[in-house]
Amino acid sequence: MQIIAHRGASGLAPENTLKAISLALDLGVGAIELDVQQADGELWVFHDRRLERCTDGHGVLSHQSRDYLASLDAGDGERIPTLWQVMSLIAGRCELHIELKGAGTAEPVAALTRRAEAELGFTPAHWVVSSFHHPELIRFKVLRPEIRTGALTASLPLHGARFAEELGAWTLNCDVDFVDQALVADAHRRGLKILVYTVDEVSDGDALAAMGVDGIFTNRPDRFS
Repeated sequence: MQIIAHRGASGLAPENTLKAISLALDLGVGAIELDVQQADGELWVFHDRRLERCTDGHGVLSHQSRDYLASLDAGDGERIPTLWQVMSLIAGRCELHIELKGAGTAEPVAALTRRAEAELGFTPAHWVVSSFHHPELIRFKVLRPEIRTGALTASLPLHGARFAEELGAWTLNCDVDFVDQALVADAHRRGLKILVYTVDEVSDGDALAAMGVDGIFTNRPDRFS
């Protein structure tokens, strides 16, 4: 079962920061997941729609200027990193799962993955691009059909893994609160992997492994090494 550091080692350092990414790399993880939004012509690694929970800033991230976002403290003196800063730090040392947060992210992320392949030692096999915004996921897949995609859901779908198959996804990414044996089996019957978020307790990881889950996203990759 693959262990994926969720927003970096976010149980040990502020989420989605270079510090959290560095700690995950130090732990030797094979994959790191992060969230990407667009604001003022830049791709920012940040989860929430609003800034208040994770920074000393205020407002909706996508409405802010580049200078304002770059000035904020994201915890422990860390800044909100750009996607290119994170890519430069990782430099092809592990897989990178990129979650597209909302509209307008597919095209710039596609362009930046190409640049990272040319300049930073990544290959198309290093990426998995996922989203709850399924139209945006389709747009990305048109731009970079060779890159694996993940269809995200926060519910137990009425028709199992069918929606992920219809999206042409490589994996179905689902919430630990809703995953069950039937969904895992249905995903595998359709040729899909199934990844589960967010799993921080070893006992939950053991139960999911017994269920046949292919990987988990965890804030505490140190517990699963």
